[in-house]
Amino acid sequence: MKNIRAIIITLIVGFIMFYITLPAINLHSTGFYAYLIFLLVVFNITRLSQTNIKRVKTKMKIDIKIMDDKLSKITLFLIPALFVCILVINFICSPIFNAKSYHERIKVDESSDFATDVEEVDFNKLPLLDKASSTVLGDRVMGQMSEFVSQFNVSTLYNQINYNDEIIRVTPLEYASFIKWISNRKDGVKGYITVNSVTGETKLIKLNKGMKYTMSGYFNDNLYRKLRFSYPFTNFGEVSFEIDNEGNPYWIVPVIKYTGIELKAKVTGVIILDPITGESNKYKMKDIPKWVDNAYKAELLIEQLDDWGTYKNGFLNSIFGQKEVVNTTDGYNYLVMNDDVYLYTGITSVVNDESNLGFVLTNMRTGETKYYKVPGAEEYSAMSSAEGQVQDMNYTATFPLLINLKGKPTYLVSLKDKKGLVKMYAFIDVQDYQKVVVTDSSKGIEEASLNYLNNVKFDINENEIIKENITVKEINAVVIGGTTYLYIESTENKKYKINITLNENLPYLKTGDTLTVGYSKEKKITSVEKIY
Repeated sequence: MKNIRAIIITLIVGFIMFYITLPAINLHSTGFYAYLIFLLVVFNITRLSQTNIKRVKTKMKIDIKIMDDKLSKITLFLIPALFVCILVINFICSPIFNAKSYHERIKVDESSDFATDVEEVDFNKLPLLDKASSTVLGDRVMGQMSEFVSQFNVSTLYNQINYNDEIIRVTPLEYASFIKWISNRKDGVKGYITVNSVTGETKLIKLNKGMKYTMSGYFNDNLYRKLRFSYPFTNFGEVSFEIDNEGNPYWIVPVIKYTGIELKAKVTGVIILDPITGESNKYKMKDIPKWVDNAYKAELLIEQLDDWGTYKNGFLNSIFGQKEVVNTTDGYNYLVMNDDVYLYTGITSVVNDESNLGFVLTNMRTGETKYYKVPGAEEYSAMSSAEGQVQDMNYTATFPLLINLKGKPTYLVSLKDKKGLVKMYAFIDVQDYQKVVVTDSSKGIEEASLNYLNNVKFDINENEIIKENITVKEINAVVIGGTTYLYIESTENKKYKINITLNENLPYLKTGDTLTVGYSKEKKITSVEKIY
């Protein structure tokens, strides 16, 4: 009878604790073992409270003698045994014995060419606004919606996605408090916010039917509770909020597989949950819909890349010799290409963090990763260089965007004031961070890029230059960003654009003159890079 009572009480308390903490019933989850230990403690306390106790009073003390109980001994022994088991398993599965498998956590293509893989920057599709700036804009538009602002807050998620070829950040509204949840739960959360990362256009999208399952919901309306009761045995990654091509909201939940007890996490698929209906589906990696952009989270990718760079030559080398040991830099950003979002971060040596050995781009839907061996400035050095150009204004640099500008890897940094508003743009040569040009943001990003190109001289690879003799048929001078360009049409009806600073004799060029020009690529209007 005593054991039955203890079991019943343990089950009741255990269900309440499960409902609150929501651990995965999975042997690879630390939460599961913590839950087991909790149940064992509850079971023993319950049995102890029913155990006959003899109190024997002596002169100065009370000697408590508990009846000898084999079941209590066994269950109490299991608690330290579980701790020891976790430690032993994780020690065996650690990089000490499995350095190669940690190095191979992520497959990295090291044979890629940056100029080939990454198209030349299109400033109409460049995500200039970072998460902090998007948050300011989102809060501002929320403040203009009186019917929402008193009931809801704006979530801090602001996930970066590609939405019908528009680069946006999207975040849901959430209940402002428990009382607001009670008064609004029948209709649900009836909106989300999008911020265009290129233009800054911010919208509050109102839904016909509200979202029932959210992070800020309580009891059975809570997103995590809905997920756990639908998938009790699954380990979840960090949740993202996205919208499909029709603007319908969804929660994207990575499915995680561990080695040992929460070691060496690997994404094996995603769960897509409709927050309005609560319906959900689990997808393997190969079956994930293409509109999904965040199957992987940045922090997990950084962890995998660090293991790839650390354990290439074994565990002992990672500590002592450190030959070819590299790590990611202390930040990251995003690029959007080919309808997917890519994580960008630099790769630097652990013995010299003042410069990068190259950088990686990782597809956040598929995990496909490419490493570009382009030595250059470490991102924070580039940021400091940009801030140094306007040090009297105390502007703060954002983490750089990596772009392909005229075939060269280039950092683009926004410089913001104390209110978080972008005041200037800085272009910085990845391979030489001393080559930096800042431009007032009011002039526009394209004007800023022209200002950079006009003021920075790059070394030209003569082996890649195409030489051509031309005879001038027509010539026109145009001033762009304070610099004069000659637009020339040759007698063969080809068109060329020439910076007048390339040669001191260009101002005297006239119709009928001949000259030898050099350029890398022939286009509709070819940009001349050298005059011979």
